[in-house]
Amino acid sequence: MRGYGELAEKRILTADDIDPQRQKEAKGYARLKHRLLVVDMALGGIFAVVLLLSGISSSLKAFIMAYTSQPPLVVAGYFGLFSLAYGVLLLPLEYYGGFVLPHRYGLSTQTVRAWLLDEVKAGLLGVSLGLIVIEVIYYLLRVMPSLWWLVTAVFMLFFTVILANLAPLLIVPLFYKFSPLADEELVGRLMKLTERANTKVRGVFTINLSSKTRAANAALMGLGNTRRIVLGDTLYADYSPDEIETILAHELGHQVQHDMWWGLLFQSALTLIGLYLAHLGLSWGVRAMGFAGLDDIASLPLLTVIMGGFMALTTPLSNAFFRWRERMADEYALRITDRPRAFVSVMVKLANQNLAQVDPEPWVEFVLYSHPAIRKRIQQGQSFETERRGTHGGQT
Repeated sequence: MRGYGELAEKRILTADDIDPQRQKEAKGYARLKHRLLVVDMALGGIFAVVLLLSGISSSLKAFIMAYTSQPPLVVAGYFGLFSLAYGVLLLPLEYYGGFVLPHRYGLSTQTVRAWLLDEVKAGLLGVSLGLIVIEVIYYLLRVMPSLWWLVTAVFMLFFTVILANLAPLLIVPLFYKFSPLADEELVGRLMKLTERANTKVRGVFTINLSSKTRAANAALMGLGNTRRIVLGDTLYADYSPDEIETILAHELGHQVQHDMWWGLLFQSALTLIGLYLAHLGLSWGVRAMGFAGLDDIASLPLLTVIMGGFMALTTPLSNAFFRWRERMADEYALRITDRPRAFVSVMVKLANQNLAQVDPEPWVEFVLYSHPAIRKRIQQGQSFETERRGTHGGQT
């Protein structure tokens, strides 16, 4: 781990330092990731439709009910087998996209064994959390079939808040190790910045990203009394204090502007609409596909198709919302730190280090990007510097 003095010697980069070779690689990497995303979504849809139209879904429910007729156990058994089959189907795709490609492009530092261990942990965690949600949904379908979609949306809102609060305590440590940052001078500088933003944190930590990737990242994790500053060790080693302060200021911008709560409300509204459409779809399924009722667990593939399809169609809308909030957080970071050159340097370093496209095709940014394209963020920093020079009579 590098010390503060070494960090201070890091050169500030400009837009001219964007590596053209890395950008060529970034374009190829992004193209392959986009294709994998399309294949992933197609396989998921085909899997669910085949289960429905072939009668396998009903047969799977009948198989489980041969051993138990208790609704919660039937739901758990069906969801467990459904998730296992889906996971096995997508495992080759996950291996290629999550292990082969990052190694091919020099981003991953994981061994096959470490990657598989993470996949197992992520799978078990996903199934466990997913089971809670599915049990609640089918319980509500059973006891309040006309309003289950409304109550489920409220439940999902609170469930998301709880997970965000517990993430740095129970979830992230399953995959990464937190360590208090020993650099007292940098810690003091970052804590002063949080005070200026009227945001309380539990401390400043590093996280061993280098155990899995060469990419850099930082974040504010948690809510309330679990909120903490987290710097990836890959970022702390190669970024100057000014740059790190700028990154944190961006994250603080989200806190000051209440972006998490706005995001939760926005996503909850979309979820509510999606669940209501699912309600209509399940009602149709009872009539057209012979489900025993809205709470028939054999309808789960139909529920996933409707919700998955709706979320896919509304992804551009969601991303447009979050790009707007990200631009506001960038503006906040520039104004509270008054270091546009450090901001631009961060964008250039992240593009080079994380293999991120600086100039994605407009439709790609519109559909898939939750952040503005890096070129636009660099231009935002340059515009701020130009404005700053004008304000101060041309002095920097």
